[in-house]
Amino acid sequence: MKISIVIPAYRESGIIGTVIASISCLLPEAEIIVVDDGSDDGTGDAARRAGATVYTHPYNIGNGAAVKTGVRMATGDLVVLLDGDGQHNPEDIPRLLAEAEKNDMVVGARDSRTHANMFRKFANLFYNFLASFITKRKVMDLTSGFRVVHRKTAMRYLYMLPNTFSYPTTITLSYLHSGRSICYVPIQASKRTGKSKIRPLSDGFQFLLIIIKITTLYSPMLVFLPISLFFMLMGLFNYCYTYVLIHRFTNMSALLLITSVMIFMLGLISEQITQLRYDRVENNN
Repeated sequence: MKISIVIPAYRESGIIGTVIASISCLLPEAEIIVVDDGSDDGTGDAARRAGATVYTHPYNIGNGAAVKTGVRMATGDLVVLLDGDGQHNPEDIPRLLAEAEKNDMVVGARDSRTHANMFRKFANLFYNFLASFITKRKVMDLTSGFRVVHRKTAMRYLYMLPNTFSYPTTITLSYLHSGRSICYVPIQASKRTGKSKIRPLSDGFQFLLIIIKITTLYSPMLVFLPISLFFMLMGLFNYCYTYVLIHRFTNMSALLLITSVMIFMLGLISEQITQLRYDRVENNN
């Protein structure tokens, strides 16, 4: 199977050449595509000198946008995605490719000790736990940018991917909700070269929104049902409290219980719409 290596890069002129050289020595027949996301430090020129095919965005759009551009340009059956900052060891690529023969996606799962700081470590542990709870599947590394996908399959989900760093979250949840198989291969991530482009607070909030968005898109009741139960319990609690205190059923109890029923019915309707939409997508493919 032909292999394409897609490397999104933004201001990585100091390391991108080394990354490409390492991949070329390991996989000389592989197609190497670097998507320069509007860098102003000569990243694209450095990648060309190293022998990669380079596509340059006219301005900085985002890491996810660069990945989407690279996947569209790729001609290989398998697409390897890895960062251009030197964190990912190209020698791990064959291990991921070996698992790709029997899985829809293979993810390089980083050791928790390799995260940049304690905040990033606990944030990733929280995201992994939340994604595992929602999908009912063990998610070992939700945000890893080192993965292998079958291009034909990945193209079906490309329109859903955001232009930001949260694209790994979206594609992982989309695959799991669609019943696709994902394999995790343990890797050791090196310390990145240069400064991280991820903003912990804003990007962390974006990750949470993506998780909720994808869950609502594929399994709305996982979002609507807990909220409905919350309002129902609040209504019953308020009713018991006011009945003991003033011996009557109050308007607040009625409002909470009615809200609970309405949210539950909205969840049912959303579930039906989701199923109809998903069946149409499956039939068209």
